[in-house]
Amino acid sequence: MRIRHALLAAAAVATLAACGGQQAATSSAAPAKQAAEAAPSGGATALTITDPWVKTTKSGMTAAFGTLANPTAADLTVVSATSTGAPRVELHETVGEGTQMTMRPKEGGFTIPAGGKLELKPGGDHIMLMDVKTPVQPGAEVGFTLTFKDGATMEFKAVGKDFAGANEKYQPGHE
Repeated sequence: MRIRHALLAAAAVATLAACGGQQAATSSAAPAKQAAEAAPSGGATALTITDPWVKTTKSGMTAAFGTLANPTAADLTVVSATSTGAPRVELHETVGEGTQMTMRPKEGGFTIPAGGKLELKPGGDHIMLMDVKTPVQPGAEVGFTLTFKDGATMEFKAVGKDFAGANEKYQPGHE
């Protein structure tokens, strides 16, 4: 699959925790403006991701975010992911209310509707990196591969950014 790198732009960044929450503007790491594309099986038009980033960490868990856009006439479902930044990766959702937010694996993966978008964001759907052993530094590029329901894959890179915020609880094995 080919990767298209679009635009690198500097912007002020809000600070959030491993999987997110409320934003507070205290960091100014430069975000990557990137569009990655893959042609899923069957010759469909490419899925893209814009503004992919991953929260910096020394070790443990962290998460990746961005906006997936599906210009095709059919829904696309991401069922798994791998990363150069962690030996274990899960597709997560955040559920609950107020201060009782819980992260858990998203049953069935992420479905990006035909002609629609899915925002991977702190406090919502995200790609969770587990058992991180090598620190993710600000500005570092972390590689990802998404696998679709039909077996097609898509690669992209996300840029490390400093963030702090809400502390959701992790609910492992909720599949």
